[in-house]
Amino acid sequence: MSSILHIETSTTVCSVVLSENGKVVSERISLTGPSHASLLGVFVQEILQETKAHPDAVAVSCGPGSYTGLRIGVSTAKGLCYGWNVPLIAVNTLQLLASTVATETPVDENTLFCPMIDARRMEVFSAFYDKDLHLFREIAADIVDENSYLDILASHKVLFFGNGADKCRSSITHPNAEFIDDIQPKASNMIPLAEKAFAAGEFVDVAYFEPFYLKEFVATVPKNRVLNVEQGVNSKE
Repeated sequence: MSSILHIETSTTVCSVVLSENGKVVSERISLTGPSHASLLGVFVQEILQETKAHPDAVAVSCGPGSYTGLRIGVSTAKGLCYGWNVPLIAVNTLQLLASTVATETPVDENTLFCPMIDARRMEVFSAFYDKDLHLFREIAADIVDENSYLDILASHKVLFFGNGADKCRSSITHPNAEFIDDIQPKASNMIPLAEKAFAAGEFVDVAYFEPFYLKEFVATVPKNRVLNVEQGVNSKE
């Protein structure tokens, strides 16, 4: 018997699910954009008020993905674990995406799953998994061009999906490449992975756990800010 609160904020999707014994009890989800800071707390509160639940654990999608989204999701999850004195489960976002597709798509032994998360421009966070969700190629930040993954595609059919996959269609044109649309990380799809981790006692340290960013955060300066600074410098010359 297990009750788990699942939190997913690694992309523009914000979702929260309460599950009991592997089944969805209550769910909140927004697909409209990165509004995690304003929605996540509300979603959690609504679910807890609706169900009167006291979860046995909190599961959080831990990345890779959006730096801000991951920080919000993990910080919230850790706070709930502290308050309830329950363990924290970390679910890798790429494995979550691969699990989502693998559950719905029967494949042969030669097919690989490649979830992709957008990392701006032509860069994606990606990994390759076999049909049993074992890592075939490790997680990496890849800059995609017409030569990407040719060694893998030469011997395997590969299913590409996730919010970073669409922009890669024009570059990855090998006959063994197939693209699947509308696959997004959602809290409801975390349930099988979180339940497995809970049963095995695979928890992370609430005090020291950090999201899997893969890359360091780089702050950008708005263009109007750059223009104003340049104008200010020029006016002093």
